[in-house]
Amino acid sequence: MDLGSMGFLKVLLVAVYALDPYFSHAETVPNYSFVHESTTAPPVSYHDYIVVGGGTAGCPLAATLSETANVLVLERGGSPYRKPGKTDKGNFLLTLLDPSPDSYAQIFITEDGVYNHRARVLGGGTVFNAGFYSHAETEFVKESGLDEALVNDAYQWVENKVVFKAPLLQWQTAVRDGLLEAGVLPYNGFTNEHINGTKIGSTIFDMNDHRHSAADLLEYADPKNIIVYLHATVTKILFTTQTVGSRPRAIGVIYEDAMGEKHTAYLTNDSKSEIIVSAGAIGSSQLLMLSGIGPRSQLEPLGIKVVIDQPMVGRGMADNTLNGVFIPSPNPVELSLLSTVGISLLVNYIEAGSGLNLAPSFGWISKFLLSILDQTTIGSFFDTRLNGGIILQKVARPLSTGHLELRSTDPNETPKVRFNYFQEPEDLRNCVQGMKTIINVVNSKAFSKFRYQTISTQQLLNVVAALPLNQRPRHIDTASSLEQFCNDTVMTFLLFQ
Repeated sequence: MDLGSMGFLKVLLVAVYALDPYFSHAETVPNYSFVHESTTAPPVSYHDYIVVGGGTAGCPLAATLSETANVLVLERGGSPYRKPGKTDKGNFLLTLLDPSPDSYAQIFITEDGVYNHRARVLGGGTVFNAGFYSHAETEFVKESGLDEALVNDAYQWVENKVVFKAPLLQWQTAVRDGLLEAGVLPYNGFTNEHINGTKIGSTIFDMNDHRHSAADLLEYADPKNIIVYLHATVTKILFTTQTVGSRPRAIGVIYEDAMGEKHTAYLTNDSKSEIIVSAGAIGSSQLLMLSGIGPRSQLEPLGIKVVIDQPMVGRGMADNTLNGVFIPSPNPVELSLLSTVGISLLVNYIEAGSGLNLAPSFGWISKFLLSILDQTTIGSFFDTRLNGGIILQKVARPLSTGHLELRSTDPNETPKVRFNYFQEPEDLRNCVQGMKTIINVVNSKAFSKFRYQTISTQQLLNVVAALPLNQRPRHIDTASSLEQFCNDTVMTFLLFQ
């Protein structure tokens, strides 16, 4: 494995990461002949490529490589097709907040006190995120040195299999018109382009609200050249040094199946063979460290033999922040996830959802809201579905960064992760600006039919400030200062890197 980047596949990954999600036109659940439980794997096997992580990038990457080479994919989670209805739009929050040990989204708490999630399912985060699709910024493509024509071809490759036009019903229409009234201009209509203004985007949910994921892109794979093992946890990358003083070369991996049995997969003797670590920002850094690539100061105290002393492994961790408000509505709303988006200066993203099923997990919220708002008229706000919705803002490409540290040598234990949210003043200023835009949308004429006029925006902020959305301390001015509100109520947009 070349420890540098794989240039020829970068354009594909740009297209796939645009899947914040995007999804398949297939109406039936795929029945892949090459996907198996890892308990059926042989003790030793040989492959041209070994892809660690069958997630948002790993699935399409493996499918592409299988056109000309023998590929092994090792995914620590299970199949999203086992219970396909579990990931339907109406079950979005139930799936995201599922605390069971085999959930698709493994919940963890950052050292900053923010709840977060790691994917452990074939298809990765596209199996449980909010399902919005957009192309990368044009400047990002240029700065990355990518061929724009190839990038466009890659977009088409993804979109032919996994993209739907998002519906625009009453709530999303009101948010769109509120954004325009608030000055988030111009109106760009329906587009997948990543540009300033207000637009309608695409989604991974089909017309029947069924989710499709990056796992669907395995339909492109050559079944003769690929094998995918589920519940296969890679514990170590194996290295060899051909001559004294030469750079270590990866030759294989050790992985455990669901029964704890160890298996070894080796690369073939082709000079082009590679191990591709595609296990997410956390999993990839963790695996490198467990394999001996990382800061010596962290590895040696845990008894890990240092292969390469690389202090930057686990550094520069960043998370896209989420803040927002809950808005009870006197009128019925549709079930919707991110369709309308307002983008300001390519930094602030305003997005919205409505009618989400919260009752099974948060049956106590209705009484909680009543005690804060003293509004008996909204007693059924959270009874079964959220009669109303949420408007959220994301600070994209944050300047604030943190780091990751191993807790132990157990690959199943999530490392310590700190993102240092809003450590950089510019990130905080962008959050405040985004919250001001949300307040303007809520107060707009276009949005008036979807809010109680007797409930002020300050009261809405009070509700969010009081909810246990994270484990960060609250301050006396949490709801009255937007700067403090951003810091105290920060959540994740599930886009850490």
